[in-house]
Amino acid sequence: MKKRLTMEELERRRAEIDAAPAVRLTPEEADSLAEAEAVNDGTSVSLEEFRQGLEEYSGRLVLRIPRSLHRELKKAAEIEGVSLNQYMLYKLAK
Repeated sequence: MKKRLTMEELERRRAEIDAAPAVRLTPEEADSLAEAEAVNDGTSVSLEEFRQGLEEYSGRLVLRIPRSLHRELKKAAEIEGVSLNQYMLYKLAK
């Protein structure tokens, strides 16, 4: 079972992340990244185009499932220490 983190532990971990030095790319990595970014295969869109493409979707989905499955999902979410919504998003994204 996953341990629930206290606020102090979360704050300590955030401070560690914030204090970590920024990752620097090697010259080879920077060149490779620049080369990849320069390739336009037609799949790249601007942030504004991306947002416009999502306007017709609310992010809300109502789904009826058997009660037994609902119970199993709820129990699994509790074991993981997350909400049912977060757990289902995780499972759907896999």
